[in-house]
Amino acid sequence: MVLECDIAEGIGDVRSPRPGAQALVLVRVFSEPVGMVSEVLPAEGMGADKLARAIARECGPALRDRFTECGLAWNGQLPLDGLRPPRTPGFVASRERVMRDGPQMTIAVCTRGRPDGLAVTLETLRAQEYRRSQVLVVDNAPTDDRARQVVLAARHGGLNVEYVVEPRPGLSWARNRAIEVAEGEVIASVDDDERCDRWWAAELARGFVEVPGAGAVTGIIVPGELATQSQVLFEKYGGVRRGRGFARAVFSPATARQQSPLYPLPPFGAGGNMAFRRDALEQIGRFDCALGAGTFTQGGEDTAALSTLLLAGGTVVYQPSAIVRHYHRREYAGLHRQLTGYGRGLTAFYLSTLLRQPGCTAELLRLGRQAARDQFSPRGRRLSELGEDYPRDLLRANLVGQLQGPFAYAAARVRARQLRRADPKG
Repeated sequence: MVLECDIAEGIGDVRSPRPGAQALVLVRVFSEPVGMVSEVLPAEGMGADKLARAIARECGPALRDRFTECGLAWNGQLPLDGLRPPRTPGFVASRERVMRDGPQMTIAVCTRGRPDGLAVTLETLRAQEYRRSQVLVVDNAPTDDRARQVVLAARHGGLNVEYVVEPRPGLSWARNRAIEVAEGEVIASVDDDERCDRWWAAELARGFVEVPGAGAVTGIIVPGELATQSQVLFEKYGGVRRGRGFARAVFSPATARQQSPLYPLPPFGAGGNMAFRRDALEQIGRFDCALGAGTFTQGGEDTAALSTLLLAGGTVVYQPSAIVRHYHRREYAGLHRQLTGYGRGLTAFYLSTLLRQPGCTAELLRLGRQAARDQFSPRGRRLSELGEDYPRDLLRANLVGQLQGPFAYAAARVRARQLRRADPKG
């Protein structure tokens, strides 16, 4: 189960749906996310006092900083009845500037055959607090008008939303269509199976306001539920508790020695929660139409765009206060296919980088040795973090996808050229 707890509002008891259930608790302070606490629940659940101790133990340094900032004394313990600070927290105080000075934003939702998920996503976009935005739905290669009907219903419900069709199948085609149509100086992206926190758009805007040189801002993706073993396994493979955490990070040429734009991936965000300035997208030549869902490669277009921007001298901000919730695949077979696709997209991305930027060859060869250790050595980063009990058939599926990726990318490039020639605009 996935819960939220804003300690400024108070801490309550947690009921257990079943003995041994895992609770993943997103911890906030005055709406700012500061950490994630994972606890196994006994049959009787968890009392507020025990949860408070777990939060203090896991998030202590961040909580100390937040308490000090708003004039509260930190003694390592959390009150259960909320916080009453003598002064406004800086995070909240700075929000007024973001709401006033943030960029005009187009929120692009690229969808294909998932009208129910699209309806839920649009409902969460209607609840956004950031008003300097407009929603654009790009219906990718539709076979019916269900997505259009969902958009019409959302418009009648008060959402400022437009609808366009991109007939060529592939997520990158849809993303590039959004760039053509969008009116905002910033183009944000969210998937049609995600739910956006009400401050999501404002917090993406915060990244651009507080880091003026940012060409892209990414947020955090937390699970919407952990109801099945497959969802738990996905979260363990690549979820919120691996890699990025809840501290803002700024990636640029100045940080390339600490974090290469090419590996390990993905340290700077994912396509389900990212935003680009329009001029940054034009600088990198938009999205590679041989990458992404709906192509033979099944992914990689988001990583390619972010990495290419960094390699071109741009700046990417990871802003963890921009939160979306993703509902992982419930069935094991779906998870198996997903990890295969992740493998394909990864190596397809590397081949696309070599073709577009041959100067990266030496760097990729150097990083390849580290990647091989992480992939195959029990002491490597990947296997050591997953543990010996992680299903090996899922790891093999990912490896098979990696072997397929270069061939899939070659085929996808041919298909992309065919679709481009068939475009009546040329």
